[in-house]
Amino acid sequence: MSTAPVQLIVGLGNPGPNYTATRHNAGFLVLDRYVERHGGRWRRGRGGVYANVGSLKLFKPHSFMNRSGVATQAFMNRNRLKIEGLLIVHDDMDLPLGRLRLKRGGGAGGQKGVADITRAIGPDTLRLKVGVGRPSDGWTVERWVLSKFRSDEQDALREVLDRAAEGIDLIKRDGAELAANRLNQAPS
Repeated sequence: MSTAPVQLIVGLGNPGPNYTATRHNAGFLVLDRYVERHGGRWRRGRGGVYANVGSLKLFKPHSFMNRSGVATQAFMNRNRLKIEGLLIVHDDMDLPLGRLRLKRGGGAGGQKGVADITRAIGPDTLRLKVGVGRPSDGWTVERWVLSKFRSDEQDALREVLDRAAEGIDLIKRDGAELAANRLNQAPS
């Protein structure tokens, strides 16, 4: 993994109250937790909301998931940021709820926000994947990712959001490679 320091963290999700606590908004939820823990404040900007926490810029595009690349590229251009300093935080159905995986590059795995960012910026982004699990029988993928976390999942959700926020601090302090060694392990 690259040793370039992370300068920008983009959380993926869909805007609006109908999507607030859905699985697809895991990226927004992680950034909200990070800002909450570090005393940051969200501000409205062009294309989304942003926060500055220490040396980090955090951005939540207010375009829908499948248009995240355009908004992210515009934010990066306005702030003169390079792809090497970008971390994308997003939901991942291939990981069970409670798991995290930090990796650089790779395919989008059906995640339309990641696919759009790859088209707009390039494939070599650092990504923190937040597991939301696979749908049960009878659920379509779209209905699953747009569903809210159930009451019996709230403890696991709180724990993974805390671990992801701590993971951002690890990435910032120790770099992506060392952070991945800890984040990619199953929670104990």
